[in-house]
Amino acid sequence: MLWIKNTIYTSTEGIEPVSGILLMNGINGYEVLDGKDFESFLENKEVYFDYIEEDLLKIKDCETTVTFYVPENAKGLETVLSVKKALERLKSERDDCGRLKMDSDTKLEEEDWENNWKKYFKPFSVGNNLVIKPTWENYTNEKGKTVIEIDPSSSFGTGSHTTTRLCLEKIEELLANKQNAADIQMLDMGCGSGILGIAAVKLGVKHVRAVDIDENSARIAKENYEVNGISPDKYEVFAGNTLEDEKLYSTLKGIKYDMIAANIVADVIIWMADMFCEFLKDDGKLICSGIISERAGEVTDALEKAGFKVVDFAEKEEWAVIVLCHDSL
Repeated sequence: MLWIKNTIYTSTEGIEPVSGILLMNGINGYEVLDGKDFESFLENKEVYFDYIEEDLLKIKDCETTVTFYVPENAKGLETVLSVKKALERLKSERDDCGRLKMDSDTKLEEEDWENNWKKYFKPFSVGNNLVIKPTWENYTNEKGKTVIEIDPSSSFGTGSHTTTRLCLEKIEELLANKQNAADIQMLDMGCGSGILGIAAVKLGVKHVRAVDIDENSARIAKENYEVNGISPDKYEVFAGNTLEDEKLYSTLKGIKYDMIAANIVADVIIWMADMFCEFLKDDGKLICSGIISERAGEVTDALEKAGFKVVDFAEKEEWAVIVLCHDSL
């Protein structure tokens, strides 16, 4: 199958709204290239390196881009058109998101797209005791770490993105402080590769329900649960739009959750605020990320209006994670 490469030219401020447009169009896998991030890396005096490829040094002067792929078929072209229309609306509403021009011209064979990026994905540590390991890499676990094997394929969620790391750290902290993690029912909303739910199960939770709007992501998440040797009675994976699919909504609200993780984008979290309040147990915790720091206050206001209060907050590299509980506690 041939895939069409689509590159959106935006700004640092435009990354989140553009990502939101892609997510709302069922595109969960995309690449963000932001010169400001790389410039910060180069200026970080605590990081030492002897060699950086010349091509990477060019990034610091680049225009911010968000790149995604669609299959070269009717559905893929329809998705491109939908994204273009949404970008036009965004451009009319905001003037800080760059050109918002989209080029759609490069065609890649499926094998090239799915495998070319893998050389950059290596095992790495998160939090106190987690290690994320690509399925194709070797790793010697000499320190008894909790190892999560991930093949994100075309789905979002290698664990390397700041928002995913923030969520993993908060999940680890909450479970470490919980007297009996084995009783916890978790909802992973916008699961992508399934990495958050898999980590939670490996850290001891009883059961995870993982949901993603994209069928391909749901399939990949299920495969990653299987790769990690997790028993089928420990998880369920659903594909669908919870805000529009009444059957899915009804299924999910059939139980109350001790923990909900929502690593999505600010706008979607705001739209789902009331639903999260309905789904969460009285003493449960809601973990929200995918939120650019400058919009953290807006998201917090919406969640507090829905009946939550903030119990923990962290920022890293201009991204935020918010941990909340019911306001009645």
